[in-house]
Amino acid sequence: MSTNQHESAHAHAGFGKAFAIGIALNLSFVVLEATYGLWAGSIALVADSGHNFSDVLGLLAAWGGAALSKASPTERFTYGFKRSSVLAALTNGVLLLVASGAILLESVQRLVHPHPVTGGGIMAVAAVGIVVNGITALMFARGRKHDLNLRAAYLHMAADAGIAAGVVVAGALILWTGQYWIDPLASIGVTLVVLWGTYGLLRESIAMSLDAVPEHLALPEVKQELESLEGVERVHDLHVWHIGTTETALTAHLFMPNGQPNDQFLHEAAGRMAERFHIGHCTLQVETSDEEECRLYEKKTG
Repeated sequence: MSTNQHESAHAHAGFGKAFAIGIALNLSFVVLEATYGLWAGSIALVADSGHNFSDVLGLLAAWGGAALSKASPTERFTYGFKRSSVLAALTNGVLLLVASGAILLESVQRLVHPHPVTGGGIMAVAAVGIVVNGITALMFARGRKHDLNLRAAYLHMAADAGIAAGVVVAGALILWTGQYWIDPLASIGVTLVVLWGTYGLLRESIAMSLDAVPEHLALPEVKQELESLEGVERVHDLHVWHIGTTETALTAHLFMPNGQPNDQFLHEAAGRMAERFHIGHCTLQVETSDEEECRLYEKKTG
């Protein structure tokens, strides 16, 4: 016996336009930054343009994941393609790792053999980056608390705005001191900041891919809430996992020797899971026997 209650995908609505504008703005800035960086010989600008390009690819992946997650279920994909948003976030993290590795290698080489750069030009281009990335980040700010996919987009854009500010400071220091090694050093600092943010994104997206219990939930508390239901003696075979980046599912076996008290029991139980833990897909199996087979299952997996 089961019940299934869908929670609203509040984070997906209305972000298609934000993705389109963000991609257009950032792609234009990548071309500007890379072109000037190569002309001026600034590895900090080239590094930042490479990172921004990886963010364009990440935004494309996130947009695709968000669109696919809205697709209707099929006979084979019974949850639809909701997990695609998790894969998009994971792809985003991998892209950042690859781009960061390439940037670090070039920056270390430039640190050993500094190249002359133009501090004023670096500052001007990086200032444009602050505006572009800041605007893009703001467009995703509303959805960042409910969707890892949107949070990945928001964090990348916000980090880029901060990184661009760091490049402006580096340009000012070059103008002031005339020391060209500041440029690759700033690039290394920028990359380390990006890697720090990437670690959290990868850790969470990998956990979602492996059906880990959502970080905001404590499984003992969920079990205790189910065991507090009328007539429930104990709960076992309890699983809670992410379906996508916005929805959570639960399955559990409820041992009830006297059976369920009324026809509304399962609906009320699912309602409590949704209200307290924001679990929208709740499937409960009521058992009145000695559940010997389930205990054997627990021994094998315990």
